[in-house]
Amino acid sequence: MVNRVEFDEPRCIAAGQCVMTAPEVFDQRDEDGVAIVLQPEPAPEHLDAVRNAVAVCPAAALQLVER
Repeated sequence: MVNRVEFDEPRCIAAGQCVMTAPEVFDQRDEDGVAIVLQPEPAPEHLDAVRNAVAVCPAAALQLVER
């Protein structure tokens, strides 16, 4: 099974919740705080944190697609 993070950048409001929840998978750009996906296919040990980041994103800009 492949798990992939999908990120809708224009929806991101730079709240940083994803970075605080899953710092191994997400970061923020210095210039505007918009999220960056560091691991588009996160390691299995990070999946719970990614699911939490998806759940707490105030802009609903993240999705974890499980195939």
